Amino acid sequence: MHEPIAFVGSLDAREEAAFLAALRAALPEESLVPFRALTPAQREAVRVAVVANPDPAEVARLPRLAWIQSLWAGVERLVRDLGAAGVPIVRLVDPELARTMAEAVLAWTFFLQRDMPAYRRQQEAGIWRPLPYRAPAEMTVGLLGFGLLGAAAAGRLDEAGFRVAAWSRTPRARPGAEAGATLAGPDGLARLLAGSDAVVCLLPLTPATRGLLGAAQFAAMKPGAALMNFGRGPIVATDALLAALESGQLSHAVLDVFDTEPLPPESPLWRHPGVTVLPHVTAPTNPRSAAAIVAENLRGYRRTGRIPAAVDAARGY
Repeated sequence: MHEPIAFVGSLDAREEAAFLAALRAALPEESLVPFRALTPAQREAVRVAVVANPDPAEVARLPRLAWIQSLWAGVERLVRDLGAAGVPIVRLVDPELARTMAEAVLAWTFFLQRDMPAYRRQQEAGIWRPLPYRAPAEMTVGLLGFGLLGAAAAGRLDEAGFRVAAWSRTPRARPGAEAGATLAGPDGLARLLAGSDAVVCLLPLTPATRGLLGAAQFAAMKPGAALMNFGRGPIVATDALLAALESGQLSHAVLDVFDTEPLPPESPLWRHPGVTVLPHVTAPTNPRSAAAIVAENLRGYRRTGRIPAAVDAARGY
């Protein structure tokens, strides 16, 4: 019998039970134990921790830890809190998460394409007035980030008939209706912002992306364009976004991620008519599909001793 796998997280009881049930079903040969239930001897023996928003102090109490398997795709907090310890962090790369994100991108793009924010304002004012229809082919959606999530979103948007542009840190092959290469670098970002009716942020939070979308970038966007942020809150400068909405430079923002979560009650984003606030729901981790991927990674490690591909702490992902 192997040493136990530590489960370290700050989930509510229902979420923890769901993840533990899925992980135990996928790994019947392993012993998965919540951190609080580990004995001192077990803590000394643990080599692998499966984590979901862990308390760094708890992770630090696993002295022989060889690697950390995250249950989230975003790992910037783990890198910040745990990266200095030098323990490899493996992020979750889950096609089901990419499918869910692509579904959300398409849904909220339709929300903007069919002028739902304007109809909401008309409803509140008691105004009955049909607005001109804009076909998907008349709307360009710019994707910031073209990894697994961005490529999946681009495919769904292509199928729905939208024009799609994409930007990535370095040029990447772009299959589908807009086959070619993604835009890249500062000039590529400027081109994407200037040509997009809606910009979708799917980027990870890194030193290079923190504050990437600020006053200068909003000024460079097409007048009346919209923003969707499904990446991380600190990528967008909130004060600059509010100013762009107030001036009419941007028409609407759909925000699923924020500098502080939950979003504080006093935040002006809650009450702004040009903002749709979502409680970080666009691409939740699916316990069953995540457990299957974790199981594959753990079995490979047990078989060969090799740790799965880990996060580059310098890049942040």
